[in-house]
Amino acid sequence: MSFVTLGALLVALLVGAPVAAHLLRRRRAEERPFPPARLVPATPPTARRRSLLEDRALFATRAVSVIALAVLGATPLLRCSHLSLSRRAGASVALAIVIDDSLSMRARPGSAEGAARDGRSSDIPSRFERALTAARELAGGLAPGDAAALVLAGAPARVALASTTNLAAVSEALDATTPSDRATDLDGALDLARDLLRGLPQSDKRIVLLSDLADGAPGAPPISGTPDVATWVPLQELEATGQDCGIVRADRSSLKARVRVVCTAASTAARGPDVAGAQPDGGAEAPPAAGASAAAGRSVEVRAGDAVIGKVALDPALRAEELSIDLPAGTPEILIAALTGADAIAEDDRAPIISAGGPLSIAVVVDPATTHVETGGPPPLEQALSALDLDAQIRPLPSVPEHADELAAHAGLIVDDAPGFTPEVRRSLAAWVERGGVALLTLGQRAAAAPLGAGFEPLIPGVVRWSASPVPGVDPATAGWLGPSAAGLTDLAPRGRATLDAEASEGAEVLARWADGAPFLVRRPLGRGVVLFMTLPLSTEESDVALRPAFLSLLDGFVGAARARGGARRLAAGEVWTFDGYRDVKVERVRVESDRAPLGSRSREALPVAEVDRRLRVSPPLAGLYELTLDGERSTRVVSVPEREIDLRPRRVAESARAAELGGMSASIDGSPYVALLLLGLLAVELFLRALGGRQEPAARQAS
Repeated sequence: MSFVTLGALLVALLVGAPVAAHLLRRRRAEERPFPPARLVPATPPTARRRSLLEDRALFATRAVSVIALAVLGATPLLRCSHLSLSRRAGASVALAIVIDDSLSMRARPGSAEGAARDGRSSDIPSRFERALTAARELAGGLAPGDAAALVLAGAPARVALASTTNLAAVSEALDATTPSDRATDLDGALDLARDLLRGLPQSDKRIVLLSDLADGAPGAPPISGTPDVATWVPLQELEATGQDCGIVRADRSSLKARVRVVCTAASTAARGPDVAGAQPDGGAEAPPAAGASAAAGRSVEVRAGDAVIGKVALDPALRAEELSIDLPAGTPEILIAALTGADAIAEDDRAPIISAGGPLSIAVVVDPATTHVETGGPPPLEQALSALDLDAQIRPLPSVPEHADELAAHAGLIVDDAPGFTPEVRRSLAAWVERGGVALLTLGQRAAAAPLGAGFEPLIPGVVRWSASPVPGVDPATAGWLGPSAAGLTDLAPRGRATLDAEASEGAEVLARWADGAPFLVRRPLGRGVVLFMTLPLSTEESDVALRPAFLSLLDGFVGAARARGGARRLAAGEVWTFDGYRDVKVERVRVESDRAPLGSRSREALPVAEVDRRLRVSPPLAGLYELTLDGERSTRVVSVPEREIDLRPRRVAESARAAELGGMSASIDGSPYVALLLLGLLAVELFLRALGGRQEPAARQAS
């Protein structure tokens, strides 16, 4: 507030004038008849008693008038700014609001070191809260004839509200939007927003991106619009800055805890100070000095209730490291790993430690003699899984186990060109898949030459045959499951390929087809699990499919399916649990504020279970401890923070996305006309009260 505005509002102090006027007003002294006074000459009175505050209605009217005059004088000096769109010649607008609801948006921008020291950081709005306020301002400026949609940019990007002209629905969708611990998917969100706007009758189509731009890909192309849909990134104050450390994984094995800590790169920290979060134990510390490492002076503690049972100091130069902490005997089952100190995001400074964690186990059965590469090293399959860094433990096996118990430790199984399976192996494999396992089978010449008694049923019904490939390449239009890399399979020219009976595709989903329409990749559900099979082996002598980017996409989807189906006890926020074959599914988030309380007595929050394509799915948006009840059987699992969300380096923005003609901050709320009308009304009330009082006073004298 400026000095001039304050001076104008100080006029309201003149409200004391009516008080003084009413108290100082004199009136005639009360007269009483006294007969002897007739003998004394009359003299004029020299004093009259002061009256108390009378005619309170008139006084209140005058006091309110003085205050209204002060407000009227200050109104032209007051400005309430809000975010608004610039319209082209007043035409209607089709608007898609993209709100980033990822973990990094929980940071609180601005310099708030003092607030952190005093534990008042929660009084400062987070980036997400500021973005939500801006979205409401934009929605409030929409007019009849405008269309609006709402997209959330937390991975995976989701449509919160499809394009609609019902402006009340936009407000309801914004009210239902909450922050999450997901990663950021800006490209996916912008693509969804463009799809929602295309085809609408409005000629002016806009996307408004409200994000800190920290999507873990600072080197990606700048964010910009397209010729038909403009993209506007209005609030530079939301751009990610500051420094942060987060716990992305915490596991326990016997009397040892393993905690993976990731910190913002030093170059990011040097960009400027950010808001410091409160300490996990309720206290607060000042954040590291500007330009210092996010890990400087901090440590990782393992807590059981209020007791610290283990502690390791962080290396000031730490970027990403897995720390090992010894635990004393007799420690509780569930512990808490917590970072001391404060940083940009407080929500990633704590994580539960349970024995159910650990990396995903993927068993691999492959013949190194047929899938070797000239450069040496492990088979391409193992090299690809290691290069993807999918937080999975690769376990090569000489052959497929004959007992289901031996497969129970693995979430996924990849078998390359097996010459069929014996009845014992088929039974164990089928039982393991039906309990939730995920298998990937590649079929080649050896699969077609299975010996007598060997086969693939019930995993793959029918007979597998091998023949020369009649056409080269895979149709990318049918390979959407492989993502953009599917286009790299159009020139695939193998020496031969496997062909399947029609019954192999019955009840299954063909994820990709050859150019002639024959199945290339098929997904077939079996019980609670799934079997994927590809009609091409991984042998480098048959084709180079194992050396193409699409193969990496295939492995990524395979590992994701194994993790989602419960093979992993730890899942990243935003990923999906899929429960095939279960009828009664219940997922609850367990709050662990009171670490001493038993698991059954802690507060819980149930998550909605959605049915998509006749499959039950749950997508946990927040990191923490979860309890799953699957057909009466309970298990404990952990949802962790996505590692790339700790990277606070913002994405670049094209100049066209910052253009002033798209919109900006505009002043609003001119109350002068309303205050002037109020003053006129008060004047009329005062005149009426004075006239009424003038009539009542003579009547009172006559009555006396």
